Amino acid sequence: MRTQLVTPLVLALLATGAALTAQAASTANLQAQAKLDMQHARAIALKTYPGHIVKQELEREPGGSGLRYSFDITAANVTHEVGVDAHTGKVLENSIEGADND
Repeated sequence: MRTQLVTPLVLALLATGAALTAQAASTANLQAQAKLDMQHARAIALKTYPGHIVKQELEREPGGSGLRYSFDITAANVTHEVGVDAHTGKVLENSIEGADND
């Protein structure tokens, strides 16, 4: 009985670890392709929409160079999504989060 519970748990933990490792490798690959680092992109985003960054990511997305930093910035109970091109630093998006302006 105990072995029947332990085996699926171990397999689930191994699968989770593999997925996290793959995600970390993917993030590192994107960072290696970016010409602008996260710190500079954050500064551009906060200049565009001052507030508190609650989420940040580097992702492939249409528009600009195709590689962008995406920031969710909250100020005055409103959350904006600010997208910064990871190659040029150009602001690609500055919209209210959830407005689906992409």
